[in-house]
This record gives sequence, structure tokens and C-alpha cells, in this order.
Amino acid sequence: MRALAFVENLIAAGVCRGTPLLLASTGEILAERSGVMNLGVEGMMLLGAAVGFAAAAASGSLLLGFLAALAAGALLGSVHGVVTVLLAGDQVVSGLGLGFFGSGLASVLGAGFVGVAGPRVPRLDWPALARLPLLGPVLFGESAIVLVGALATPLAWFYLQRTRWGLELRAVGEAPAAADAQGIPVVRLRLAHVAAGGALSGLAGASLSLAITPGWVEGITAGQGWIALGLVIFAGWSPVRAAAGSYLFGAIARLPLDLQGIEGLPFLRNPSLGYFLDMLPYLFTILVLAATHLGRRHSGAPAALGQPFVRGDRGR
Repeated sequence: MRALAFVENLIAAGVCRGTPLLLASTGEILAERSGVMNLGVEGMMLLGAAVGFAAAAASGSLLLGFLAALAAGALLGSVHGVVTVLLAGDQVVSGLGLGFFGSGLASVLGAGFVGVAGPRVPRLDWPALARLPLLGPVLFGESAIVLVGALATPLAWFYLQRTRWGLELRAVGEAPAAADAQGIPVVRLRLAHVAAGGALSGLAGASLSLAITPGWVEGITAGQGWIALGLVIFAGWSPVRAAAGSYLFGAIARLPLDLQGIEGLPFLRNPSLGYFLDMLPYLFTILVLAATHLGRRHSGAPAALGQPFVRGDRGR
């Protein structure tokens, strides 16, 4: 029973901690499926965390906090879209600049909210369902934001695989000139999905400051935006595999803390070993990305990813 409880707690914590990664990587998949790469996910997450917490703390409304985070992320995503889609700017340079700008702006906007108590997303209180083995504590014993992340995956998959807009989006990411010749609004789709990806990244940041680790501190994302970018590659641009990778990363991030709490293993409490255990999630990400690069001839990346599209002398 102790082993089962350990596994249940680890899975539940992994799903909870992996939810921000899931939201951010899903948003980036939508953007990159259109052919636009956005390396500014970290900055958008930080800005979403700061703006979302500030709005919620000032108004007392979680809904306003999440809406503000969505708007902040969408705004930054739209700026990236204008630079890279309408002006055909370099996607790498624009994304990096956007990430630095978002991080700096988040620090300025959040400076007055350090240590301030604000509302937090409540935990689900469904005792009967929470007692179900394994999945019960995961889906019905954690923060309500977990259900939002769990719904994001099937919705994104259905959108990409079973809707006309999703089919057009994939066509734009693979062959924008051919899609344009078929009457598909390439520029409009790219702009919309880069903004949508930014909105989900902002929501991912707010899920941290309002649910996972309530409160605002500078650098609250701790590099999770960069991890989300890596998860997109690991997942082969698939929302389902991105969800699996996000939850796995969340579990590995929680594992050192759970291991140190096991009785009979005092050596795990050694500070030097603790530093190494804290590195595990990032080492794991590097190893997975290396294995993915070496083991796949066809990674699943959209063929036109990173390539600007210009229709004659103007966009569509």
C-alpha cells in the first residue's frame, strides 16, 4: 500500500506540475504547425504569470486574472506575428527578443506584488472520485487547473486532425505557397495561431502564479518555457505526445522531493546529492532531445517551419 500511495502521489504531483508545460507546449505546437517558430515562450509565460497574478490580486477575481494572462500572452504573440509574418522578419531573432522583453516587463509589472497574497485556484473536492485508484488522486484531488490541461490535449488533437481549419493549418505549415494557391488565407492563419499560441503560454504562466505555486516571485517559471520548446520537438509536434512528455517531466521534477522523504534512505538528504537530484529534470530533457534527434529521420516538423511567406508583393 505504501508503494501504491507513493506512485499515486508522484503521478498526481507530476500531472499538476506538468500542466503549465502542457499548456505552453500545446500553444507552441499550434504556432509551429502554421510554420512560425516562437522562441519567446519563456517571456510570454513570465508575463502571463505576472499580469495574471496582479489582475487577480487587485480585483479578487481569478477569472479576470486568467483573462488578463491570456490577453498579455496573445498580445506578445501578435507582436511576434506582425514581425515575422507581415514583415517577414527573422523568427529566431524576433522570438528571442520577445522572450527577453517579456521577462523584463514581467519583472517590472510584478515588482509591487512580491509577497502579496492573492486568490488561488481551489483544489477539486470530490472525495468519492478522488478515492479511485491511480487516476482518482490525479484528476479529482489536485488543483482545478489540472482539468483544464487535461481537456486541452484532446481538443488540440481534434482541432488539428478532425477539423477543416486544422487541416488548412497543417497545409500552411507544410506548403504555404500551395495552400495559398488553393485559396487558404496563409497570412491570416499564421497570425491567428501565433496569437493563440501566445495566449496559451500566458495561461500557462498564470497557472503557475495562481494555482501550482501561488504568488509572484521573479523567475517563477524557472526555465519551463525553454523546456516546453524542447517538448514540442520531443513530441514530434503532436499534442498527445506533448502531454505525455509534460506529465513525465512534472513527475521527474517532483521525484527528488519524494525520494528525500523516504525513511531509511538518509543519504538522499545530503545537500550535494540534492543539487544533483534537482538537475534531473533538465538532464532528462537534454537526453531525450538528443535521443530524439539521433533516432528519428523524420521528426515531424512542418516543412515550412521558420520560413517566411510572401505572396507577390503583399500578404494575403
